[in-house]
Amino acid sequence: MVFQEPMTSLSPVHSIGNQIRETLFLYRTRDRKEADKIAVDMLARVGITNPKQRINEDPHQLSGGMHQRVIIAIVLACQPRLLIADEPTTALDVTVQA
Repeated sequence: MVFQEPMTSLSPVHSIGNQIRETLFLYRTRDRKEADKIAVDMLARVGITNPKQRINEDPHQLSGGMHQRVIIAIVLACQPRLLIADEPTTALDVTVQA
């Protein structure tokens, strides 16, 4: 599920990479190298620049729009059959929403 408020959706005490890896460990793989590769790929797919660097950053270092993209990357990393999103583009720039 992608919630409307991205700023409260990520844990402030864990890096972006740890949060994506946690999801991947539950749903796809237990191999850390593979999880890191998937995490970097997912961040790139949702438009996060420098995903290899961003994976080590904490949520407070990202903008609201980037938070939303990370949440979308986490959800898509699970390869869901159904995705429920409550206004997923609200936090994104107008130029990106289209």
